[in-house]
Amino acid sequence: MLAIDTINTALHSVTRPIPSPKAGEVLIKIHAAGVNRPDIMQRQGLYPPPEGTSAILGLEVAGVIVDLGDTSSHLNIGDKVCALVTGGGYAEYCTAARQLCLPIPTGLSFIQAAALPETYFTVWSNLFDRAQLKAKETVLIHGGSSGIGTTAIQLAKTFGAQVIITAGSNEKCQFCTELGADLAINYRSQDFVQAVKDYTNGNGVNVILDMLGGDYLPHNIKCLDYDGRLVHIALQKGIKADISLLPIMLKRLSITGSTLRARNTEFKAAIAQQLQKNVWPLLATGQIKPIIQQTFPLAAAEQAHALMESSQHIGKIILTV
Repeated sequence: MLAIDTINTALHSVTRPIPSPKAGEVLIKIHAAGVNRPDIMQRQGLYPPPEGTSAILGLEVAGVIVDLGDTSSHLNIGDKVCALVTGGGYAEYCTAARQLCLPIPTGLSFIQAAALPETYFTVWSNLFDRAQLKAKETVLIHGGSSGIGTTAIQLAKTFGAQVIITAGSNEKCQFCTELGADLAINYRSQDFVQAVKDYTNGNGVNVILDMLGGDYLPHNIKCLDYDGRLVHIALQKGIKADISLLPIMLKRLSITGSTLRARNTEFKAAIAQQLQKNVWPLLATGQIKPIIQQTFPLAAAEQAHALMESSQHIGKIILTV
């Protein structure tokens, strides 16, 4: 099969054997695969795959099941699915845990479905399970125009929260406002801490979803209301920050974070069940939708990475097979 492998931080087309599904797995003939920041980090040698998983990049795919690892599966050959995988998505075929395969929502294409797993699993797990975002609360989403951001905006609004986002251009801010954000802050031209304080009458927000880390941490703490929750899901601005512990104590703040890739199948399967129950019907009716900037053929994965690294995109970048 054709696959994209990393050689000295560059992407190259290679030929690899078609993988065989083990018990509890299925084999998917891939029609489309999502591109994500962890793929960039893995290519750069900064995010090695978990032990025992494919070294081929790619954490989410959509396609057709062509083989079953055992007969106990609830899935069938020919089923159209999207799946969260721990690697192997940049290829013509990929194995996936059957518990992490979800039916493609009615009306969505393979390309749209490939934009779902990584972002929707991540947002649901962190915004609703970990941060416990509730209706009528206010959430600040950094990187509002990213794949994670556009997903978080729609889900937070749909479940009754008020949404503030930051983004790096007026165009991105306008897009996020049109998508449902109540306030969009251009962090290049505005002080986002002051903008948040002004909008919330000095109170701050209840929840922050942060993919930046680094020196954003003390600013995030200033943005939080009493009993606020800050969730880190990435560290694009670095792993270290200098902060005062006093406001954390005085405002009873909770600071947490998570990574998804290394969690076991059972943990991810619980998220999959929640998504199928609470979110997949919204996708099927068009109430929410994946936002896709551009597609590239699999062989042009390097161009897809260059676009993501430029941060000029809005929403998801997809590879077609």
